[in-house]
Amino acid sequence: MSALAAAIEGLALLGPGLPDWASAHAVLSGAQPYVHAPTAVPVPGLLPPNERRRSGLAVKIALAVGAAALAQTARDASRIDTVFASSSADGDTCHAICEQLAGSERLISPTRFHNSVHNAPSGYWSIATRCMAPSTSLCAYDASFGAGLIEACALLHARGAPVLLVAYDAPYPEPLLAKRPVRDAFGVALLLAPQAGAGARARLELTLAEGAPDTLADAGLEALRRAVPTARSLPLLRLLARGASAAAVIEYLGGPHLAVRVAPCA
Repeated sequence: MSALAAAIEGLALLGPGLPDWASAHAVLSGAQPYVHAPTAVPVPGLLPPNERRRSGLAVKIALAVGAAALAQTARDASRIDTVFASSSADGDTCHAICEQLAGSERLISPTRFHNSVHNAPSGYWSIATRCMAPSTSLCAYDASFGAGLIEACALLHARGAPVLLVAYDAPYPEPLLAKRPVRDAFGVALLLAPQAGAGARARLELTLAEGAPDTLADAGLEALRRAVPTARSLPLLRLLARGASAAAVIEYLGGPHLAVRVAPCA
């Protein structure tokens, strides 16, 4: 893979013990210890009341971080290309559909069905922001964040316009949890631009690299990184929080992993 470069204009995070980027920055920079707490997912204020009631947890996570990343910039949400990446769909919705199909009455609610499809967050985002720009929804199991970052940077270079990457995961209830142990919600959003403007936080360069993905010295953060696929982003987020000029190796598909070199903007 040829090197792909981008600048970060906006950054948001939501996860266990990391309720927003300001809190995560303090933890990942080493200023405060990490304390695990269940993820509190906010009500999606972007959505009209009817859609808000129908939306599932995955949608709420995606909209929360996407809106928070865009709010740090002057970009118009209705004109931003988007990439949504997740290792799975809405766990509660999948469980409810499986439960219904296992019973005698196999009628599936249309709301349940449209919340189960992988591009549901993208659809709700377009409703909330009235965005008709191109959008991609993808899944690459535990490498979904890395695959989403590559896709976003490739789209950025193909179209020469900003791209919002939204990566998210929602927990599964039992018995699905026993087969796919995602136990909490986690979301991260990066607003990427082709060039580093006045408000850019850092510059990224993506390549493929041999070797194992980076781990975290803090036992709690490392457990989180391993437990939720989107949390594979934590080594990169740690570099961004510390303002370091260095590279993070993020889990990717099979052989070479994704090396992301970070350079802070002056």
